[in-house]
Amino acid sequence: MISPAVAYTLIAASANVVGAAAVTSHSRLSMSALDKLIAFSAGFLISVALADLVPEAIAQHGASGGVIILAGYVLVHLTQHTLAPHFHFGEEVHHVTSAVSVAALIGLLLHTFIDGVAIASGFQVSQSLGLLVFVAILLHKFPEGLAISSMFLASGASRGRALAAGTALAVATVVGGLTTQYFAPLRTYGLPLAAGVALYVGASNLVPEFQGKKGWGLPVSFFAGCGLFLLARNLIS
Repeated sequence: MISPAVAYTLIAASANVVGAAAVTSHSRLSMSALDKLIAFSAGFLISVALADLVPEAIAQHGASGGVIILAGYVLVHLTQHTLAPHFHFGEEVHHVTSAVSVAALIGLLLHTFIDGVAIASGFQVSQSLGLLVFVAILLHKFPEGLAISSMFLASGASRGRALAAGTALAVATVVGGLTTQYFAPLRTYGLPLAAGVALYVGASNLVPEFQGKKGWGLPVSFFAGCGLFLLARNLIS
């Protein structure tokens, strides 16, 4: 019998593959709609991190919880924007080298592994928190898969390799969820680590993707993500 945590992790991971397939199948994508999805997911993800993950991590670990949250934040910055400086959530339209696309994939593999850790850790606390974290992760999985696959295509890779890159992110997510159930340190420290990663992805990855663009649709989408979180939190609780 598959546990709820694993089942929801599988569903979230599948969105990586869907995003990759949208690029590799040459589906016509509305950049405006993608930007709104990114803004919406940023609002929801930041809300989950600040309202639930961070307080729960501090409640469990005290002051050391803050240090682990910081470690998660710094770790994503190191892998996505220091070791792999060319990465953004969205379709890559400029040529990049193969080395750049592979470096971005390696950085994202760590991030998506923590995505799985976050869902599993949320369910360890309560079903309601697990569901909220699942929705937050699911919302940014599509642009995540789209981004890495478009980078591979922009580097000259085949559609098969681009789709495989998106699938690798999905696999890493599932591995993160499964590992959390059987690896004691992740069971203990997975939640604060996930809180730091969620803060980084929401505030430092997703928000910069849309905050410089014009139009009311993007800020409205962001605030709608925050509002939906509060509504879902009340309904689920």
